[in-house]
Amino acid sequence: MTMTGQLTICDAASGDAAAIAEIYAHYVLEGTATFETEPPDVAESERRMRELMKDGYPFLVMRDDEDRVLGFGFAQRYGPRAGYRYSVETTIYVHQDSLGRGIGSALLQAVVNACEARGFRQAFAVIAASEPASVVLHARAGFLPVGTLTAAGWKHGQWIDVFLMQRRLGDGNETLPDQKG
Repeated sequence: MTMTGQLTICDAASGDAAAIAEIYAHYVLEGTATFETEPPDVAESERRMRELMKDGYPFLVMRDDEDRVLGFGFAQRYGPRAGYRYSVETTIYVHQDSLGRGIGSALLQAVVNACEARGFRQAFAVIAASEPASVVLHARAGFLPVGTLTAAGWKHGQWIDVFLMQRRLGDGNETLPDQKG
């Protein structure tokens, strides 16, 4: 658990699923940060969270001093093939009323730290070009731009480019990894 002033970052719990679903629904319905078009309900949000944690990936929430969830972040395997088992894709969402308070930066750093502690070697961010604040957030956390997928997504009547950013975790590719399944 990490403390940031009056804010706390910790592992997500089943009771956080409603807040996670609410935060994410805003981005699904109103924005283009995700290409999902139907927000998952609380049960599906909890299932996704449980599945990721069961598979050894971090799923974190930030709470305020009144125990409200202000944001969440997690990592998941970057690709489905075995060769990707040391690479993760990071995801961060902050409640729309809590933007600009450093919550995204703190959550992203905590997710990166948790991934390094688990032996992952590369982190990727897949960011809609319509989200420049996310590009800046990831750049400040040490992610570097590695490419653009032109018109990769369609949402709200528009084609949206996707930026790919990458950050080395721990030793990156400088040493051999511990062998994971």
